[in-house]
Amino acid sequence: MGMYYRRFIVLCLSATLLVLAFRQLTLRDEFPPPTGTSSSQIQHPVQWKDIPQLYPVSSMIALPKGSPSPIPRIQHDFGVETVHNKEQRLHRQAAVKEAFLHSWEGYKKHAWLQDEVTPVTGRYRNAFGARGATLVDSLDTLLIMGLEDDFKAALKAVKKIDFSTTAEPILNIFETTIRYLGGLLSAYDLTDGVHHVLLNQATRLGDMLYGAFDTPNRLPITRWDWENGVLKDYKQSPSHALTAELGTLTLEFTRLSQLTGDPKYYDAVQRITNKFEEHQNDTAIPGLFPVKVSPEDNAFNIDRTFTFGGMSDSLYEYFPKQYMLLGGIVDQYKTLYERAIAAAKQYLFFRPLNPQNQDILVSGSARKNMLGYIDLESEGQHLSCFAGGMVGISAKIFNRTDELDIARKLVDGCIWAYDSMPTGVMPENFHAIPCSDPDDCSYSTERWHRGVMDQSGWARSMDAPEIIREDGLEPGFTKIGDRRFLLRPEAIESVFILYRITGDRTLQDAAWRMFSAIQNATQTEFANSAIADVTCPQGKETEKLDECESFWMAETLKYFYLVFSEPDLVSLDKYVL
Repeated sequence: MGMYYRRFIVLCLSATLLVLAFRQLTLRDEFPPPTGTSSSQIQHPVQWKDIPQLYPVSSMIALPKGSPSPIPRIQHDFGVETVHNKEQRLHRQAAVKEAFLHSWEGYKKHAWLQDEVTPVTGRYRNAFGARGATLVDSLDTLLIMGLEDDFKAALKAVKKIDFSTTAEPILNIFETTIRYLGGLLSAYDLTDGVHHVLLNQATRLGDMLYGAFDTPNRLPITRWDWENGVLKDYKQSPSHALTAELGTLTLEFTRLSQLTGDPKYYDAVQRITNKFEEHQNDTAIPGLFPVKVSPEDNAFNIDRTFTFGGMSDSLYEYFPKQYMLLGGIVDQYKTLYERAIAAAKQYLFFRPLNPQNQDILVSGSARKNMLGYIDLESEGQHLSCFAGGMVGISAKIFNRTDELDIARKLVDGCIWAYDSMPTGVMPENFHAIPCSDPDDCSYSTERWHRGVMDQSGWARSMDAPEIIREDGLEPGFTKIGDRRFLLRPEAIESVFILYRITGDRTLQDAAWRMFSAIQNATQTEFANSAIADVTCPQGKETEKLDECESFWMAETLKYFYLVFSEPDLVSLDKYVL
């Protein structure tokens, strides 16, 4: 391309128990050709790039040109490692690799080319179109761990997958993009473009996904009835969409344009970004985007709930990463981030009351009520644990170094949530007591009990000790709304990033506690399983849910491995991770 770009390894991000047989779709048999397309033009596999668009763009938004702006260094200047520290690190790294191989062998034996292995029953399930989601999503992990033979076998399998069709009648554009397109492109970049099949398959998939953008305002149909897509003579953006699903496509589509030279993919996502920028200060909390927006009406103020947690999380995560991917020459993404973080510091982040009196932060949620007041929902989510890493990277690349302290407190808040549970594993979400004055946050049992009663309201007639016993609450927690652990990566991702930024080895120790606890609670005969209750008392085994989403091997174990690796392995100064 004639310009420097930062390569990226995309992160991936729920599923149904429905098992679908992989159905090879022949467009000639199932769809009559659309207007302007004769049956002789339809081929198998489907050639999505040849299907005419109903609403073609009049001019493409080209990839930005110009010399990359200097991006400040992210990683800590690591010194010489002691023999003891190296031995300990390598021991921990080997344990993570062994855990990966255990799950990978289970997938190979029981679910090869299917989406996921079922870790309790040793079978498989397909929730993302039966195109080998775990296989494709984990390609970069295989490379990072040096599993060359397994990568070659996976690469051979990738060639067999038809990325122009899917067994799912309704295609989730967001999930397909981050798991499949991201998996293909990250492996292509990690191998320096040696394996052309990866880019070819990514392009075929990109062409299919591009069909979802064929709407009057070019905002995508986020849950797309793709089978009938070529039949309809009218397409419309959805009346409601989650902001994460709408805004978390930029990295993959931009990288595809960078690698292929075709601007259409970048054009597609840049139009979305322009809408977000246009409406960022029009929402109920200016700077933040609500959980839901209306692509059909170009309306970004239809919802009054705001969070860095589920349904919005990765929208914000992609702002600094897209800035880096474009070489720092597009300030738009910096502006989007800086507006958002200013509002988040004011309305989302809170210091929780905790028995250790740690100065930590949790990213909660906020809602603007009908009277115009903004109410804090003091709910922590595992999904929002990405925020510490995001704030840390942004503090470095945008020269906002005073926010490194905020990043560390957010990471420590998630570590606290892990350490506080009987299993040592953080739940999907929880409620804690926000200290209205961060300087007056001294823990006492009385304050905790009062917070428990405030959380329960009038719905329960019991006193605080009874509620605590019945709900199995640990000190400082007022409610555990969802006790599951789904093998998610967000917390270890941020621990890894802050370790690479600070060089603080206590973060490696925290990562080891997290990994050990997760292994103890989730390992099965065939892989690792999501679990039902992280509050299960010690000595008792919690129910395993027979689910192992692709991100367990593609992300969670990858970050555990990297936090115990030498710092030049996938350096944050070389890759957008």
